[in-house]
Amino acid sequence: MSKQALARKIGQLLVVGFNGKTITPEIKELIHDYHVGSIILFSRNIGNPDEVLSLTSSLQKEAKAAGYEKPLLICLDQENGVVSRIHQGMTTFPGAMALGATDKPQYAYEVGLATGRELKALGINWNLAPVLDVNNNPQNPVIGVRSFNENPQKVAAFGEAMMKGLQDAGVMTSLKHFPGHGDTSVDSHLDLPVISHEMGQLENVELVPFQACIQAGADAVMTAHVYFPAIEPQANTPATLSKQVYVNLLREKLGFQGAITTDCMEMKAISNTIGTEKGAVKALQAGTDFVMVSHTYPVQKRTIEEITAAVESEALSASSIEASFQRIQLLKEKYTTWKDASLSNKEKALQMVGAKEHHQLAQKVYRESVTIVHNDQLLPLKGEKPLNILVLEPAYGPMAQVEDKNMQQKSLGSAIKEYVPQASVQVYDENVRKQEMAELLQAAKQVDYIILGTVTVTENSPVIPFVHQLVNVNSNIIGVGMRNPYDFYYLNKLPTFINTYEWNDPALQVAAGAIFGKENARGTLPVKIG
Repeated sequence: MSKQALARKIGQLLVVGFNGKTITPEIKELIHDYHVGSIILFSRNIGNPDEVLSLTSSLQKEAKAAGYEKPLLICLDQENGVVSRIHQGMTTFPGAMALGATDKPQYAYEVGLATGRELKALGINWNLAPVLDVNNNPQNPVIGVRSFNENPQKVAAFGEAMMKGLQDAGVMTSLKHFPGHGDTSVDSHLDLPVISHEMGQLENVELVPFQACIQAGADAVMTAHVYFPAIEPQANTPATLSKQVYVNLLREKLGFQGAITTDCMEMKAISNTIGTEKGAVKALQAGTDFVMVSHTYPVQKRTIEEITAAVESEALSASSIEASFQRIQLLKEKYTTWKDASLSNKEKALQMVGAKEHHQLAQKVYRESVTIVHNDQLLPLKGEKPLNILVLEPAYGPMAQVEDKNMQQKSLGSAIKEYVPQASVQVYDENVRKQEMAELLQAAKQVDYIILGTVTVTENSPVIPFVHQLVNVNSNIIGVGMRNPYDFYYLNKLPTFINTYEWNDPALQVAAGAIFGKENARGTLPVKIG
């Protein structure tokens, strides 16, 4: 293989990101000089739909000008719910756990199809979804509501339906995070988690959804930066770098023939240990096809150079590069065309984004997902005189590294005020210090009802003693868990509790409607509490 041919094939294995909503000199160089085959977008790249479509089209024009045989794969994490890169203009669809709460996998298919159609209209042909992690650890800091359920068979059913919906829209999928990130208590963006289950448990729980979706025609599988001692004998070797995971388990045992991608190699579980560049070589030696380096331009270039040097020294075989290249080309043949990559009918494409029927679908699913966990004869709220209501909502913030910093977080108070305009709204700090607690307790004594929003309550959260005192001064409290379904476990003194699983407008509007008897929230808990 000539040096030029080798460089082109290595480049096709890379998935890279960049800063900005327009093409930068750096990404242009990576396309023209390094032949990178795939681009990952984050919220830093996302503007309005017109801007997104212009960006993806410009990227494809650069690839064509650089002599690419096939278009770029352009991907992002549009899982919906708490991990969604595109907000502006795009339909707000329910995330995995909200879908799981409907107990209707058909909704996962319909949402996958609609999501895929909007992404495809924006020039995005690869969604890094669905998440197939089984939510069997309530303390998990990075998966949680990104999972459909705690039951592996349910995760399999919803995951397969979501995958099929995206595929039917012409969008490539990635099952993640193999072999399972659900039972971790560490965020792999920050450190290396370990799952110490025996192989039997992994086969009966973590691997069930992956096996089902692989048999149903999975395109790609993303590995997890998680160490599994039952699979990999080398201590502290994450799945991303494990030949046992790639070859013995995924290829041979589960029979997966598609492409395998790493998660981002700049995550600290890799960058702070073996290092991104050497980690990329080791992942390719282990059996990955795509190497994802999402953020840093010098690191991206050094990674390509490190891979090239490994092939030239025969530490990495040219035949394995060729095999990965061919698997990626098959996916490009299926999911990309130069016609799709052109801006031939921009207006028609943009009409698909935020389409009326998609909003109606999302609203229907949210009504089926919002869950009344407990109701001690308090709902619906009614009164002959105007209701005197205090809404307490937490100061919001992303709960995991992967969640968007500029996610459009919505206000519980605003949703309640649509029904009771005179309601008082106060934002509380989740650390609830003494002075703030005294003021809020005093305010609570003056009202008929309190509506208390929570995001994620943990065992040692100051919210717990605060709620105990709140109940003592006014027992008419409706809790609204706006993210973590386990909040009621810690706040079970509340007479009434609703879960929305995510804090966006449509979910909170359904919850507010349920509080005042205007919506029939029909969701069921996809996890056991307590």
